[in-house]
Amino acid sequence: MHISLDAVATTALALLLLATGAGLKRRLNWLEHFCVPTPVIGGFGFALLAWLLRDMGIVTFELDTAMQSPLMIAFFTTVGLGGSLALLKKGGKALGVYLVACWLLALMQNGVGIGMASLLGLDPLIGLMAGATSLEGGFGAAAAFGPEAEALGAQGAATAAIVSATFGMIVGGVIGAPIARWIIDRRQLPLVSEDVHDLERLAEAERPTQGQLDGRVLLNVLAVVVPVMVLGVWFKGLLSSQLGIILPSYVGAMFVAILLRNLNDRFQWISLPDNALSSVGDVALGIFLTMAMMNLKIWQLQEMGGPLLLILLVQTLAIVMLAIFVLFRLLGRNYDAAVLTAGFIGHGLGATPNAVANMSAVCDHYRVISHKAFIIVPLCGAVLIDIVAIPAITWCLNAFA
Repeated sequence: MHISLDAVATTALALLLLATGAGLKRRLNWLEHFCVPTPVIGGFGFALLAWLLRDMGIVTFELDTAMQSPLMIAFFTTVGLGGSLALLKKGGKALGVYLVACWLLALMQNGVGIGMASLLGLDPLIGLMAGATSLEGGFGAAAAFGPEAEALGAQGAATAAIVSATFGMIVGGVIGAPIARWIIDRRQLPLVSEDVHDLERLAEAERPTQGQLDGRVLLNVLAVVVPVMVLGVWFKGLLSSQLGIILPSYVGAMFVAILLRNLNDRFQWISLPDNALSSVGDVALGIFLTMAMMNLKIWQLQEMGGPLLLILLVQTLAIVMLAIFVLFRLLGRNYDAAVLTAGFIGHGLGATPNAVANMSAVCDHYRVISHKAFIIVPLCGAVLIDIVAIPAITWCLNAFA
């Protein structure tokens, strides 16, 4: 039997799975103990069920995830509207350290992938597809570079790219938060965010006291968020057509949102309460990530065989070692550094929403928000990584074809 769900039905299913994941997390202590993100619980659970039913020849599912992209753009718009220049400056040295670590990760993943593929007798470009192309690059880069590698003679490169991105999405969303929690508990780190008190005082000085969250407040916030989303997509298209600069849609929206936020800080045009922004952003992120997880085709991991899986396991071990023994120490060995480690693993293996979900899981567990982490990770994971990552992938494609 084949079940096809349209966009509305798919969104409804994602909401039910998200709510189910939240309920299971409240009832099952081990899910809370390992800081498993709520969207991963419901979304991956459905993906696993779909794989089993397909493997048994009972039913296959076709999901219309048309709402996935708008929800992602909505989330990063709320991130941008929460980012005043005063807050962005809080990144400081940590922003530079984190960004350099991301660039080194891209080079390392390419080297590990190509080297492992050569040792295992595979085409080096298959290893490249199991490197930064699909891990730090995510599904977008995998879909773009996979066919290019196949055109250069690497048979199965497109499939390897998507399989690697699928693996990274799953693993990056599962292990990031537990590793950060292990670091915090093992080192008994003080549960204090470095800038949290300064940011709270800054927020009190810059915006009115937050009132009750009701329909009118949410309507006003949505009346800002949705037009900014449209302007962001338009801005992204303008950069592409006029300057040849390719950006993800959500990055354009985030930059427009940051600009509006800082102009609003000066001229006080509109009220943007933090509690309303975070509510809209949390719902958008939860539904989007649940959709992404529930649409994973886990059976593709079976079809590629052992060598590709071995490469991906080595990649996973490499990023975990880099995060624990290098990044965490360079960032100051404190609570913020541990939360940033969860984000680094999330988008280093999967995608920026994975990183945000990992950090949210850690902060929710300890009930201390790392403002610095939520500023640095989206900025680096969204576009700054590509300054080095995309040229490196392109060079490797030509060098090892």
